[in-house]
Amino acid sequence: MNEITCKCGHVNPEGTELCLSCGRALTADAETKKTSDVMRYEGMARRSQTYKMSVIDKVWNFFSSVKVGVWLIFITLAASAIGTIFPQVIFIPPLEPPEVYYEDRYGFAGKIYYVLGFHDLYNSWWYLLLIAAIGTSIIIASLDRVVPLYKALKNQRVNRHVSFMKRQRVFTEYTVQQPAEKVIASIGDNLKKRRYRIREEDGHLLAEKGRFARWGPYVNHTGLIIFLIGGMLRFVPGMYVDEVLWIREGDTMPIPGTKQEYFLKNDGFTAEQYTAEEDSEVFGETINRVGAIAKNFQTDATLLKREEGTAIGDESKLTEVESHPIQVNQPFKFDNFALYQVDYRQDEIRSMSFDMVNKETEEALGSFEVDLFQPEDEYKLDDEHRVELMNFYPDFSGFEDGEPQTASPVPNNPAFLFKLYSPEKPDGEVAFIAIQESLEPLGENEFALKFSGIETRDVSGLTVRKDLTLWILGLGGAIFMIGVIQGAYWNHRRLWLKRTEDGKLLAAGHTNKNWFGLRKDLEYAFNGTGLAQPKDHMEENLNKKASGDVKEEKNNDTTS
Repeated sequence: MNEITCKCGHVNPEGTELCLSCGRALTADAETKKTSDVMRYEGMARRSQTYKMSVIDKVWNFFSSVKVGVWLIFITLAASAIGTIFPQVIFIPPLEPPEVYYEDRYGFAGKIYYVLGFHDLYNSWWYLLLIAAIGTSIIIASLDRVVPLYKALKNQRVNRHVSFMKRQRVFTEYTVQQPAEKVIASIGDNLKKRRYRIREEDGHLLAEKGRFARWGPYVNHTGLIIFLIGGMLRFVPGMYVDEVLWIREGDTMPIPGTKQEYFLKNDGFTAEQYTAEEDSEVFGETINRVGAIAKNFQTDATLLKREEGTAIGDESKLTEVESHPIQVNQPFKFDNFALYQVDYRQDEIRSMSFDMVNKETEEALGSFEVDLFQPEDEYKLDDEHRVELMNFYPDFSGFEDGEPQTASPVPNNPAFLFKLYSPEKPDGEVAFIAIQESLEPLGENEFALKFSGIETRDVSGLTVRKDLTLWILGLGGAIFMIGVIQGAYWNHRRLWLKRTEDGKLLAAGHTNKNWFGLRKDLEYAFNGTGLAQPKDHMEENLNKKASGDVKEEKNNDTTS
């Protein structure tokens, strides 16, 4: 890398715009640039402006660009907005395949939505790649700027060249009658009272305050990076679980995300509502206006744990851990998991009972019960009569080309195709039985099946959650806010005082923002020294322009 030697003899790295020793402008661009642009990074060389040859340099330069970072954020926000057009996959009916649901429900747009991965946006590979790219951009852009800024501020010199002083927005040249050392000492003492750090060197002075404010944006970026890491860790197995568990009364099921280490048994579900008779004093008017009001949804559950050494899937050796009611807003917590009561279905059909009868004599020949979740292939009524289950349609939706169809595997509207065997009909008779519907597809039968009873049970909808990333997200958010406060409510102020060989005194000031605050400090510092505070040339120019506009308006009025 080429080096740049300043007229003062200091050797600066390639890409440096202001000499790190005296502050002279080292390039033609630095001479023509605004002072605020050059002083943003103290004129230090940045890697992205120096190395441009290798592939690594080009990748670094690409991600160090603020424009690239803004575009990545914009694209991510646009993708997130598109992801809200149709419901995410976790919100569609649980038993419908997403590749079928989106096309059937939303047509061609739904199909494209599914193919591009918007249906499961936050788990799609390209969305995670966008998040990773944003994180990479933040890291590289921060390193590209914070490292040279840190070096420049750490090693800044007290004595600066006259050209550096004159480039500052706040600058004044004084002719002092009293010794310059006395004036500088007086100004330094005043600034100490304003909590400035004072450095003196060969009769020159540098007063500095609030340097830590310059690190605010980078603390901010650090918080964002930690936050993004926490968000991406949610896709690491075992770090984050957000699943729905539908469990019927009396059933025992493995809890999602626990690798079948924990099981849950539903001992019973309770749904209570406020009634006009018992709660009329408080809810009477509301019940009359809107109808039923929920009082309590509760699942009485027992937590079971698989014994050590037992193979996964073996549910024969389960140890009871704890029994706990699960209510809305009162979850059951264990081992970093939490079970929330979020939904329920009442009166789901569990089993149906039938009687086989002689149609002519109406004689009952026997009865049997069909478990809708574990139906048997054959039911023996006695030694002479039996019923064979030829087909089962849990959610009967009608006929298609003469064949019965089922909409889903959930027994919402069960239908059966039976074959009835008896001594009189050894080859069997076919009967199709559905709720409020009975057909004999092969002709009139001698025997028939009649409903004799039904058994229902409630189903609890639980959300299983585990989140080991919350503290990371909280830490990132807290650091982010510290950076925001640090950069927003404090500012970096500096004053340079330089004695020239002809006995004059030069004063220059700079701040990264809040010039009014700097002017107030300088007013206090120069009070009692016999010198006016340094002038803010930008403010003077604006006042001159405003005065010129006023005079021009007066002249125009006079002419008219």
